[in-house]
Amino acid sequence: MVIDFQAQGIDIIRLKEPAIHTFNQIQPHGILIVLAEPDLTILQISSNAIATFGIAAEHMLQRPLSEFIDPFQLERIQTGLTATEDLDIINPVKLWVRKKGDEYSVFDGIFHRNVEGFLILELEPAIAQENIPFLSFYHLARASINRLEETSNLREFCQIIVQEVRNVTGFDRVMLYKFDNDGHGSVIAEEKLDSMEPYLGLHFPESDIPRPARKLFASNWIRLIPDSHCEPVTLVPAINPISKEPTELTNSILRSAAACHFEYLHNMGVGASLTISLIKDQKLWGLIACHHQTPMYVSYELRKACEFLGRMVFSEIASREETEDFAYRRQLTYVQSALVEYMSQEENFVDGLIKHKPNLLNLANAQGAAICFGNTCTTIGKTPTAEDLNLLVQWLKNNVQEEVFYTDSLAQVYPDAERFKHVASGLLAIPISKRNYVLWFRPEVIQTVNWGGDPHNAYELNQENGLRLCPRKSFQLWQETVSLTSLPWKQVEIKAALELRKAIVNIVLRQADELAQLAADLERSNAELKKFAYVASHDLQEPLNQVANYVQLLEMRYQAQLDADAKEFINFAVEGVSLMQTLIDDVLAYSKVEMQGVEFELTEVDTALDRALGNLRQRITESGSKISRDPLPTVMADSTQLMQLFQNLIGNAIKFRSDKPLEIHISAQRQEEDEWLFAVRDNGMGIEPQFSDRIFVIFQRLHPRDEYPGTGMGLAICKKIVECHRGRIWVESQLGAGATFYFTLPVGGRDRERRNGRKTQNDLFGRGQ
Repeated sequence: MVIDFQAQGIDIIRLKEPAIHTFNQIQPHGILIVLAEPDLTILQISSNAIATFGIAAEHMLQRPLSEFIDPFQLERIQTGLTATEDLDIINPVKLWVRKKGDEYSVFDGIFHRNVEGFLILELEPAIAQENIPFLSFYHLARASINRLEETSNLREFCQIIVQEVRNVTGFDRVMLYKFDNDGHGSVIAEEKLDSMEPYLGLHFPESDIPRPARKLFASNWIRLIPDSHCEPVTLVPAINPISKEPTELTNSILRSAAACHFEYLHNMGVGASLTISLIKDQKLWGLIACHHQTPMYVSYELRKACEFLGRMVFSEIASREETEDFAYRRQLTYVQSALVEYMSQEENFVDGLIKHKPNLLNLANAQGAAICFGNTCTTIGKTPTAEDLNLLVQWLKNNVQEEVFYTDSLAQVYPDAERFKHVASGLLAIPISKRNYVLWFRPEVIQTVNWGGDPHNAYELNQENGLRLCPRKSFQLWQETVSLTSLPWKQVEIKAALELRKAIVNIVLRQADELAQLAADLERSNAELKKFAYVASHDLQEPLNQVANYVQLLEMRYQAQLDADAKEFINFAVEGVSLMQTLIDDVLAYSKVEMQGVEFELTEVDTALDRALGNLRQRITESGSKISRDPLPTVMADSTQLMQLFQNLIGNAIKFRSDKPLEIHISAQRQEEDEWLFAVRDNGMGIEPQFSDRIFVIFQRLHPRDEYPGTGMGLAICKKIVECHRGRIWVESQLGAGATFYFTLPVGGRDRERRNGRKTQNDLFGRGQ
């Protein structure tokens, strides 16, 4: 029957995670007593105490323990309890409890204090009258260690562990069970009776061991259930009379398991279980699970021997895991160092990540990678399309806050990833800032996973005797083909990515500082040059005017006395002064074309052109030029600069006209790139194509000055004006066939062009886009 949990308003999480550490039931093979110190008053006791003490549990409450145990024994115990906080030092304590007459029962007394500060005594029947001698314990452990030292392979090592544990404990089946990053577990080593169904290589879903159970396994190295069919007994009273809460029993040996867990064991055919926790870095790495088909009790001493073995061998497992990763970790360290060096050497750190060998792909063994800054992603290898990358980065910005994000099944958390699963089923991402990311991709790898039963039906909802979850009944091989999944990311790769993130942040910050300093230096230099140009042109005008005036006075006053050579010298002086005045005017005009600080406005191009033609009226008349135009638009521009642009282009055409009557035509055309294309076409002498770029360079001339006078700055001023408006200017010409000067202006003006992403001088990540 399929049950719709949500439709019924059932909190499935709460059902999956009962508070098992506060169960008020214990397993019946022992007696649990909750004591108040220092007089060891009995606060709670399990109801099966009557079988041992011959007194009902209710009648033992609020009475000192000394009334039920020989005072001589108790005196020694109290000395041990006050001598140390670590009660394992005195555990176990052999206790003789008189049943009647000379009949005694011997128990292993095991003490611990819970987090609430209550002293808890657990009595388990002592199998041996004396503790296991130390040498026996030592020989037991040493035999196992000797075998483990003989192998260097991790899998063989794990197999030896389960063999030794089975030899020591005598359980029918011993498995070494390892958890993966998703919490699922797999059996990586197994030793069992030949008649039993093998579990080696099978996976078990995360729900088989819910989170509360994992916390308890992480707190206790050992857990024993000697009889899975036992009837738990209750504590009397159920609530602690002092705390008014159920007593916390996390570290209790006798604590009963959840009914769901007993059913799980029954369904597996398990009569008794012993579990040894394998803990690494405070987290549960895996378990050694011992199963017996019939009830089986394991003494305290033997449990401690298993715990010791588990702790010791797992430290070796952790060490061998790290050894196996060492070579790969060293390789990634080399790649990381190389990338940092490349980034430091390149002008833009993005080039350092992708242009060399090794590159970004080698750092995480990925098939594709992308560096996404601003609105642009620079890619290497096999990656999603630019549009998919942009959407993915937007999703990361809105949904991921961690300093690293990784998954081997991106489509599970980001469904749109299914359409590019062939390149990016796996994703490793690190944010460099809130908007910028470095991403690694791995393609889909179809896998077949062997499960111990259908993981999609790992539990059932049972509404008999109240709502509760029940484990599945079948643990037979169930195969699943897993798609939309890549190979998993290793921790060493994730760590390497995080280290790279630190290096990138440091380099970007350093480059930002350098660019800021460079921009400040350029701004200061530009200001000084403008001041110099203005002062030079302004201060030179006055002495030049004086020279011109005095030369003219000299010619007027002494004209009759001057011979032909003297008059020619005076003409040279006048022409030189005139040329210098023109040059000063052009330098001043060039320096006034500002890249910043000019407010653009709607400007009718016809008006700017009319003003230019008015300034050129005399030259147009003298040259007999015929000037025509198409309808011209209104643009966002600086009207004065636009007038000067037309004046220089038309003046240039007049200067370099041919023998034919000069015709100049001005036109404009709207382009798809959202810009206006202007053309100034003439039928003049034209230029050779190889000089088409040179003519826009300041002070560059193609003809002698005495043949075509001028400063060589007219077209340089035109170029600066157009670039100030974020446009382009070029010429198409053939010698003797006239010339057409083209220039563009953005429809929305310079500001709109900036918003559309055109590079600016101080764009930090411009080369990476």
